[in-house]
Amino acid sequence: MSRWLLVCFGSVALAQAQSPHTRLEDKGKVLYSKMCSGCHGENAKGGRGPDLTSGNWKWGGSDDDLLRNILKGIPGTSMPAFPVGEADGRAMVAFLRTLSAAEPGETVRGDAAAGGRIFEQRCARCHMFHGQGGRLGPDLSSITEQLKPAELRRAILEPSAAIHPGFQSVRVRRADGSVLRGVKRNEDTFSVQLMDETEKIHLLLKKQVRAVERVEESAMPAFKLAATDLDDLLAYLGSKPARDFSRWTPAADLNVSFARIRQAGREPQNWLTYWGDYRGTHATALTQITPANAGALRGVWAYQFGGPRNESTPIVVDGLMFVTGPNNDAAALDARTGRTLWTYRRRIPDDVHSFCTVMTNRGFAILGDRLYMATLDAFLVALDAKTGNRIWEVPVDDYKKGFSITHAPLAIDGKIIVGVTSGECGLNGFVDAYDAATGKRLWRLWAIAQPGDPNRATWSGNSADTGGGPTWMTGTYDAETHTLYWTTGNPAPDYDGSVRLGDNLYTCSVLAIDPDTGRMKWHFQFTPHDTHDWDANETPVLIDAVFRRQPRKLLIQANRNGFYYVLDRLTGEFLHGKPFVKITWATGLDAKGRPLVIPHTDPTPEGNYVCPDASGGANWAAPSYDARLGFLFVAVRESCATYFSKFKEPEPGQPYTGSGQQEDPRMGGAGAIRALDALTGDIRWSFPLHIGNVAAGVLSTATGVVFGCSGDGYIFALDARTGKELWRYQTGAQIRNSPIAYAVDGKQYIAIASDSALFAFALP
Repeated sequence: MSRWLLVCFGSVALAQAQSPHTRLEDKGKVLYSKMCSGCHGENAKGGRGPDLTSGNWKWGGSDDDLLRNILKGIPGTSMPAFPVGEADGRAMVAFLRTLSAAEPGETVRGDAAAGGRIFEQRCARCHMFHGQGGRLGPDLSSITEQLKPAELRRAILEPSAAIHPGFQSVRVRRADGSVLRGVKRNEDTFSVQLMDETEKIHLLLKKQVRAVERVEESAMPAFKLAATDLDDLLAYLGSKPARDFSRWTPAADLNVSFARIRQAGREPQNWLTYWGDYRGTHATALTQITPANAGALRGVWAYQFGGPRNESTPIVVDGLMFVTGPNNDAAALDARTGRTLWTYRRRIPDDVHSFCTVMTNRGFAILGDRLYMATLDAFLVALDAKTGNRIWEVPVDDYKKGFSITHAPLAIDGKIIVGVTSGECGLNGFVDAYDAATGKRLWRLWAIAQPGDPNRATWSGNSADTGGGPTWMTGTYDAETHTLYWTTGNPAPDYDGSVRLGDNLYTCSVLAIDPDTGRMKWHFQFTPHDTHDWDANETPVLIDAVFRRQPRKLLIQANRNGFYYVLDRLTGEFLHGKPFVKITWATGLDAKGRPLVIPHTDPTPEGNYVCPDASGGANWAAPSYDARLGFLFVAVRESCATYFSKFKEPEPGQPYTGSGQQEDPRMGGAGAIRALDALTGDIRWSFPLHIGNVAAGVLSTATGVVFGCSGDGYIFALDARTGKELWRYQTGAQIRNSPIAYAVDGKQYIAIASDSALFAFALP
């Protein structure tokens, strides 16, 4: 159904008695008349809602797509869910099919190979087809599912008769008298976004131009084709040709090269990778917002995702912002106004909820002019950044086993790196590398010691077969030594360690990986034989500093188990560690960084009270490193819980935790933003939070401002030196991601997503 599909509900009954012999499409017609005709007309030709007879369904053209849209609605649009059962929904799909079905007896008979040659000569300049082609016109990969052959013929021969939504031709008269011609991507009262004839995107404020003039004719020229050529072209459009994606030349005006990401600090106006830079510092060199003026920040725009539980951190490139939503959906925005340029949605299989899937997504990676998104059904998808058109998609693994992906991929030199969620599903985690051009998998590194590895002996019996080790957060990368750092989560089952005796490598660890081969250079395990679900998936931040009078390349991490760690990132050597929250399960760390565990602190059937709770002293919320002050700013929680254990046989793909925890309600989930000395872990200041948050991180600026978030919906600014409050704003919902900074036309912005909306702030 189209993205603008409206449904009007009346007070009539939603169904009526049907004869046992009533055809399915006839039943659907009755339901349509009662529920839809008020908006779309009795003949479905449109009214307040769009024409439904063309079959031009933006949100998927398969029967399952249509059924999902009817039963669940379309987030971010005016299309609500129908309160009908699946049988009635399928009847409505059957009726809609009769409106857009091909004429009786009509069959396209043509030579697809000959049609392909015609397409390359006359259409590929402007239209993408199965991942290749131009951008000025609509993607034609599924056009034969949307239009009848007769309608498609007319669209080719008379393109101005029915211009595809989102591809209206416009002329913009600039203040200097010049004229900009192109295809309008979006427009509102104050701005217009268009793509010109060279495929360059322009983000224009109307106050800066003289006029925006609509052109009534399509940018596509009318074709004069013989009937046989037209049939050949239609035959090609109905095919799925093989593609060679190895030849890829990014657009000149949108090319986020590996070199650019390596030197992200040189263009602080952009946010080019999930952590802001490869080292995971989550900091900005922008200087417009300072402790002196931060109190004047105000909201400038908001973008509605159309659904809850957003955890996305945006990517920003030269005024374009790219965001993902929690349901395999995404959008490109004008970063000054929040106005949408394109949206993308990949259908979620109906049975995803039946498996070990966390319904969220944390963002894109970008390389060249392509965006990379990992999905809830365990695919890696490459999108064209200018249009949102899909280039390719490849399965990482089978979601029906219980795998899913929720984190933002990491793009390095020609490779896209992803991990998986699998920690509570009786599965083994892994890290994969894929060729950025083709999607071909290059290597896989398992997070559980495999047969033949001496560290397999750190698992008793066959417990490693279902050992966990999820790799569910984005890693960091040292370009100088060409080393990838990826963290791993808990062993399985989480709380019953009796069935997996030993250290359980390589769970709760950081792995140093050669990104060319996937070979592990070294590992460091933070919590051997974890029995409290203390994943080590927190950010491995890479810094260079003088440590104990020696220049060292360091990896620092505030771990979920409550200890702060300093490691040598070249060797994995433990250098220093100390608690940064209340800890009752260990007295400290030995000379090699191994915890000195207090006896009888493991979970039991009766319960054991331990601090911190399973969410940890810190979690996946981004920390931020200020090199000038030498501080690591961390969102922390002070919490304790009673931990319980219970034996359960593993069943891959199903929950496998070995019981759980009961948080101490007396502590109330309090938290803080803390400034830790990056070399010692000493607390320099602590800003208390009524409700801490495992997901809401921090951002520091070059001018000494720290932006943090609280579990009760606030984003706020603090003085980096003292922790003094400078500014705050209530977003109205819980925040589960970390703020970023960017700039457009010299104006600095701070962006943060709350539950269902993305907010941008700037100075007046």
